[in-house]
Amino acid sequence: MADYRLKSVLQDSLSAVQQVREKLEKELPTRAVGRLEYLGEGIAHLSGLEKAETNELLTFEGNRMGMVFNLEPNHVGAVFLDKHHEIHVGSEVQRTHRVMDVPVGEELLGRTIDAIGRPLDSGDQIRTGQKRPIEQEAPGMMDRAPVNVPLQTGLKVVDALVPIGRGQRELILGDRQTGKTAVAVDTIINQRDSEVICIYCAIGQKSSDVARTIARLEEHQSLNHTIVLVASGEDPPGLVYITPYAATSIGEFFRDQGRDVLIVYDDLSKHARAYRELSLLLRRPPAREAYPGDIFYIHSRLLERSTHLIDEEGGGSLTALPVVETQAQNISAYIPTNLISITDGQVYLSPDLYQKGIMPAIDVGKSVSRVGGKTQLPAYRKVAGDLRLSYSQFEELEVFSRFSTRLDEETKKKLQRGKRIRELFKQPQYQPLTAAEQVAVLYAAANGLFDRMDPERQHQAEQEIYQMMHDELKQLSDKILSAESLSDEEEKELVDKISDKIVPAAENDETIDGDENADT
Repeated sequence: MADYRLKSVLQDSLSAVQQVREKLEKELPTRAVGRLEYLGEGIAHLSGLEKAETNELLTFEGNRMGMVFNLEPNHVGAVFLDKHHEIHVGSEVQRTHRVMDVPVGEELLGRTIDAIGRPLDSGDQIRTGQKRPIEQEAPGMMDRAPVNVPLQTGLKVVDALVPIGRGQRELILGDRQTGKTAVAVDTIINQRDSEVICIYCAIGQKSSDVARTIARLEEHQSLNHTIVLVASGEDPPGLVYITPYAATSIGEFFRDQGRDVLIVYDDLSKHARAYRELSLLLRRPPAREAYPGDIFYIHSRLLERSTHLIDEEGGGSLTALPVVETQAQNISAYIPTNLISITDGQVYLSPDLYQKGIMPAIDVGKSVSRVGGKTQLPAYRKVAGDLRLSYSQFEELEVFSRFSTRLDEETKKKLQRGKRIRELFKQPQYQPLTAAEQVAVLYAAANGLFDRMDPERQHQAEQEIYQMMHDELKQLSDKILSAESLSDEEEKELVDKISDKIVPAAENDETIDGDENADT
């Protein structure tokens, strides 16, 4: 009988202990802790984190951040998102049980941050109410709407001959120091009077170059509608790798609200190199040019997130301008070829044109927009096609004319017209033009009003036309900007007004081409 009572008391005690234990387990948070087994340049091998997830955020000693990158049978491969000089082998690593995310919200406008959301400017700590994972699934085919609304860059040669639409992905490529960033920055500056939100994503750039770009945006009152994400060349490659994905998640937050967003990735060549560095350090198998086999996939899954959504999904758009650097004008290299096949067109900047002082140095023959005239304002369409044809013919004739001493009058006229069009497409940096100003000078060029002017007089005439569109032809300018077609009478009125304005002052001008093809 005593044994039975003792057994009953023990069972009651065990039951009470079990209840207390379960209560404590619910109240006390559990921590998944691993060990740092190997430390490399920007990467680490961890043990004890068998249940870690891909892209999960990790915390190292000193509150340093990292991210799960490789899941292997015996260890986890991680990349650092912070400097790791003070971290030692054998130290603890904690899971956070959340995938890598970035803060999103209106509070980011006008700020300069990194991919984790930490401020890099002199402002206060950023506190937003929402966060989004840096990796998001791209919208499905049925959620995408046609790209038919223009995104004005303010550059005559782009808006007339290589038009970009909202929701499009247009690649900017060329050798170093040819003005790739300048084209992107001018496009951002041109959005200051629109409702387009801009994101400038600096990937692996020098800190001095990024600071210069930010200063230019601030100088031209374009920082209030812009978010700058920076991963400099001095940052760990892991932070460089995640930066474009974080920038895209921020852009998607505004896009899902029905707003239009422009994002510049400057540049994806350095992004690919950072991914190659991480992959080789973590022993992933190399493929062509030592890049891992999924190098195409990391860029395609990034750029496929840019689109124009249907009205049922909010109707917002995310336009991407990825930048890629070529070597010795080799646009058929591995990374440029990949990006050309992913995007909807490319703007190619030629070092030869840059050296001749033709800026922006955009090679019209190698540049294309696969969306085409569908995104152009109607006023462009009537004149842009003829101009592109004339300019293409001129570029071919210019090469052959060097081998001939005798040219017929028709060829001379085409050469003269082509040189005036090329002069027309020159444009100073940080001076984007409205659509009405561009259309006016394009009509003047198409009707030969610049043909017998020297370059200096032509540039002066262009300024007079811009002023006339603001002062005398305000109603016509508003009609162009409102995406209405110009009637034949309005086109004639525009050309006559321009002719009356600039031709009398140019009657005594002497053409600079008169003797260059004379008989020898």
